[in-house]
Amino acid sequence: MTELHRARRFAQGYVWLVLALTYLPILVVVIYSFNVSRYGNWGGFTLRWYEQLMRNNQIRDALLNSLQLAIYSSAAAAIIGTAGAVGLAKSHFRGQTLLENFSIFPMMIPEIILGMAYLTLFTAARIPFGMVTLVIAHTVFCVPYILINVQSRLVGLPPAYAEAARDLGASPAQVFRDITLPLIAPAIFSGVLISFAMSMDDVVISFFVTGPRTNTLPLRTYSMLKTGITPEVNALCTLMLVVIFLCLGGYRLVRVWRGRRKGKSVG
Repeated sequence: MTELHRARRFAQGYVWLVLALTYLPILVVVIYSFNVSRYGNWGGFTLRWYEQLMRNNQIRDALLNSLQLAIYSSAAAAIIGTAGAVGLAKSHFRGQTLLENFSIFPMMIPEIILGMAYLTLFTAARIPFGMVTLVIAHTVFCVPYILINVQSRLVGLPPAYAEAARDLGASPAQVFRDITLPLIAPAIFSGVLISFAMSMDDVVISFFVTGPRTNTLPLRTYSMLKTGITPEVNALCTLMLVVIFLCLGGYRLVRVWRGRRKGKSVG
């Protein structure tokens, strides 16, 4: 075996090891969501935990709260982040680099520090803790994901498009609506997806800024785990994985369908 083959074998083995360490725990969660036994030993196949999950009103309400929170915060972050990225791209002033660095600080600051800072701020401002404080906090830490994506897209846009539109008499608002916005839409969409996922996944910040009557799905799951692992959590994780795979499969089918349509139109 040559040195090149040995290196390839090592690289392949390393990749398979990483994949196994990543996906085996997820596979175990899926398998044990169908386990009759509440604890580790396999006792047979059952759908009882899914039935109990569907009848659990607390989990249903927490899921609805999380979806509502993720939608509101992602939409607000998309508007703020896009406006900020476009404004920074068109502006040139002293301290702009410093301002851009400050705008992405929420991504780098530990969540526990952000959570404590929001708690102090909302308490000082006497804002009641609940959905409003959750949306404000999630919007703040979601903005950088939109901002960075849109900035990266704007850097790659040729200025000739906007200049040609202005030469033809388009106003700045028309240039943004008809030229810039369609070109940066994929970056906005990808940033919104990341923001949505980060909002749905957040535990630490939500723990500090939520109210007694508002519970999110991650917080509800965490409280269930503190009292002991229940197969309902495994069932919930499995259903969320199924939804993710369905979304990815649907996205793949749409891309294939659009590719075939383009091929037919070119032909």
